[in-house]
Amino acid sequence: MASLRVATFGCLLVMASALAAAQSASPSIDQVLDTVTAAETFRGVALSPDGARVAWVEAVRDKDGRPAQESAVFMAELAQPSPRQVATHGGDPAWSPDGRRLAFVSDAVGGEEQVFLTDISRPDPKPRQITRLHGHLSSLSFSPDGRSVAFLSIEGRKGPAGPLQATARDAGVVGEHPVEQRLAVADLASGDVRTLSPADLYVYEYDWAPDGRSFAATAAHGSGDDNWYVAELYTLNRESGEMRSLWKPPVDVQIAVPRVSPDGKSIALIGGIMSDEGSTGGDVYLVPAAGGEVRNLTPGRAASPAWLAWTSASRLLVAELADQDTALTALDVPDGKTATQWHGPESITDDGRSPGLALARDGKTSAAIRHDFGHAPEVWAGPIGAWKQVSRSNARFAPAWGEARSLHWTTDAGKVQGWLLAPPHVEAGKRYPLAVVVHGGPASAHRAAWPVSSGVLASQGYYVFLPNPRGSYGQGEAFTRGNIKDFGYGDLRDILAGVEAAVQSGAPVDGARVGLYGWSYGGYMAMWAVTQTDRFRAVVAGAGIVNWQSYYGQNRIDQWMIPYFGASVYADPLIYARSSPITFITRTKTPTLVLQGERDAEVPAPQAYEFWHALKTLNVPTELIIYPDEGHRFNKPEDDRDRYRRTFEWFERYLK
Repeated sequence: MASLRVATFGCLLVMASALAAAQSASPSIDQVLDTVTAAETFRGVALSPDGARVAWVEAVRDKDGRPAQESAVFMAELAQPSPRQVATHGGDPAWSPDGRRLAFVSDAVGGEEQVFLTDISRPDPKPRQITRLHGHLSSLSFSPDGRSVAFLSIEGRKGPAGPLQATARDAGVVGEHPVEQRLAVADLASGDVRTLSPADLYVYEYDWAPDGRSFAATAAHGSGDDNWYVAELYTLNRESGEMRSLWKPPVDVQIAVPRVSPDGKSIALIGGIMSDEGSTGGDVYLVPAAGGEVRNLTPGRAASPAWLAWTSASRLLVAELADQDTALTALDVPDGKTATQWHGPESITDDGRSPGLALARDGKTSAAIRHDFGHAPEVWAGPIGAWKQVSRSNARFAPAWGEARSLHWTTDAGKVQGWLLAPPHVEAGKRYPLAVVVHGGPASAHRAAWPVSSGVLASQGYYVFLPNPRGSYGQGEAFTRGNIKDFGYGDLRDILAGVEAAVQSGAPVDGARVGLYGWSYGGYMAMWAVTQTDRFRAVVAGAGIVNWQSYYGQNRIDQWMIPYFGASVYADPLIYARSSPITFITRTKTPTLVLQGERDAEVPAPQAYEFWHALKTLNVPTELIIYPDEGHRFNKPEDDRDRYRRTFEWFERYLK
């Protein structure tokens, strides 16, 4: 029997307005959908080096949840926070070294993305167009001398790349046509642009060296979507364009967030087994800029670093998920000693769940996108841990759900953590159905964050359980590696033990009425669960994988599977079959709803059809919903609303 430890955090209790609402009837699902889809989202937070100004990108929406404009760049003075809009259709803000000028990308002029520059110190800081390019631009960064801006560019592309986007339909001769993302530099005085990295290399992330003569970059040859998993650390000479590989990591280590030390002698980055670009976790590594032995600075640490910045030539600030908390930790490079600067049960993430954090030159002043179960995202800034709220775009939104509690239980993987989210009003003597929501990845985690699908279900009278089984972030790299060559087995044991922990937690949960929902890897776990257990009375599988063998040849990012399975499907088909729901499909009895984006590159639609067809043949209650032109991440608010509504209605049919 799983052991149980329950922690309740007062800061995650429902706000006063929600407590008042608890005395009346629960909000309708349409009212809740209005809340979770209409809340403004934030990304690209940037803090001026002197810590005086903060900028960010806000995806402004109308009351129906539709983008009122694609995005807008805002900024505010920390001394007197009064946000003002700098640009429409903008993104990727970056401050100059003197903190007076703000660069950003916008397609407001002519419909194509360009680099713009505005001088905030002037009375009329009208933006000035710098580039005249054709393609997608991102990741702006000023040179140390402030005379130029570097950025990443995909020539001829409109909009962002990546496997989360809807893939183009094949036609004619099918073959790989790699998208090339290159590092370029624009001179701010003349507007001249020089592309530095070679045409056959896709650059993912980069950082300036302090002398402005070179860069550190993560990059790979071939398909940008697929080969992120085998990216290497390079140095790039600004004058010659020469790229030199400093570190080719082992096949089971992906790398992200390269940062050059203030003295230019070292490059710090995060390395670990990662299933998705942008979902970062692992250990902190140090690579000599001149080449040499690579050192792991955090071996065995029971946390998952996701972001880092140098505060001196010998110290790093690391943002990490440590159990249920987000933590900011000082890491001494010479001896690996750590000291917690701040921690709390909340999220510091943007709308893509990447770290939403920026640091000033003093290493103490920061800006963050903060949110938790009780508070929608907003921008905060100030000394670490003593932030003051800067934006108030979501002040009108109160949670439509109840309190959140962190649960711990023990399995053969060790300590496991998850969250239990309550309905807005719990009646004495009544027991409530439990909806289990499994996150994607698997290298990811449920955090204390403004909930979307889980919030919708909780608002309608469900307890919602959010487990972080082995394979998740938060307990250290060994825990994240716990499902290698074992997909579905140990992680399902962790989830099932967590369900029992939730039932035993003292919350009025009805253990006989339990459903499960998952998307992506969570969708796979949903498909897998119905072949392994009858514990769930209803299941919703979104973008799930039913057959790892056929999936290997269908998806556009097959490189991610090698670290987890140990070999390609052609070299070891049995290890793929062992974890495939289709292998055990005749055991399935649980009513299952299947949701799928039509043009999903990460999990192609044939997986949904194969699973649905099998359930129909076995006379298991099922429905398949295909969302036209959607990829792995939905872009249409109406489609998001529809999948949340259908999930709720499926659970209502079989759990209530």
